[in-house]
Amino acid sequence: MTDSLQATVRTRANVYFDGKCVSHSLELADGSKKSVGVILPSALKFNTGAPERMELIEGECRVKLPGASDWATYRGGQNFDVAGNSAFEIEVTQTLHYVCHFL
Repeated sequence: MTDSLQATVRTRANVYFDGKCVSHSLELADGSKKSVGVILPSALKFNTGAPERMELIEGECRVKLPGASDWATYRGGQNFDVAGNSAFEIEVTQTLHYVCHFL
């Protein structure tokens, strides 16, 4: 994803987990929806509605995906997919900058 795009941006931030996760919602001209944000070092559990692809821009985390028994480590430049109507656990070890693509 590039730093420049045509989109509608909700300027009011989405703030979760007492400020440990802050994002902004985007809707692109083609109707696709994304959020772009940051997660501070913490251990959190996110619930999903739609399927998601988490594109990591910078930082590092460990993730436990639905149905997985083991944690996997991800860094900037990598991504992971999460099924809709599920949940995943994430432990952020270095501040994580991300784009969440709603599939």
